[in-house]
Amino acid sequence: MTTDQNKSSLPQDDLHGAVESILMITDTPMSLVSLATALEQPVNVIRDIVIALQSDYNGETGGRIRGFELREVGGGWRIFVRADFDWAVRMFVANENPTKLSQAALETLAVIAYKQPISRGQVASIRAVNVDSVVKTLLSRGLITELYTDSETGAVHFGSTDLMLELLGINSLDELPPLSPHLPDANSNFDL
Repeated sequence: MTTDQNKSSLPQDDLHGAVESILMITDTPMSLVSLATALEQPVNVIRDIVIALQSDYNGETGGRIRGFELREVGGGWRIFVRADFDWAVRMFVANENPTKLSQAALETLAVIAYKQPISRGQVASIRAVNVDSVVKTLLSRGLITELYTDSETGAVHFGSTDLMLELLGINSLDELPPLSPHLPDANSNFDL
């Protein structure tokens, strides 16, 4: 079918596929009006298709329940991983990039975990090195997140994520080991 053909004469299966395709590629909820406008279709036709897709994905039409679901959120519709299969996605993400973190990344992650919320500049000051690329790596792997931006300085403050806690096998930051046993005693003699 060419783009010049009349879209109002699309067969119902093609419309289902077209709506499904748009929902698969978007990373924000799509309103019925946006979908209808994009496909040059009446909103009520698109609404019926979205509801039919949702029922199909949920196994309500006699098929199997899919690993994803169609949910109405934030004023629109979006495809999400079904909660029953979160474990599979977590395994995939954890194994997708199996390379280990560098020593610099581990040190930066430790500083952020223990001192959060903390800015990139504060981390760099503690580590005495530039941490820009390391912070980007930690963000891309989902181990840290941006918590807020300081209104006075404009500095972004970072904190750890639930994924970091999960990978460490702990439930909260309170379970991080105390730092004091790893620091030298103030009365100890250092051999230089």
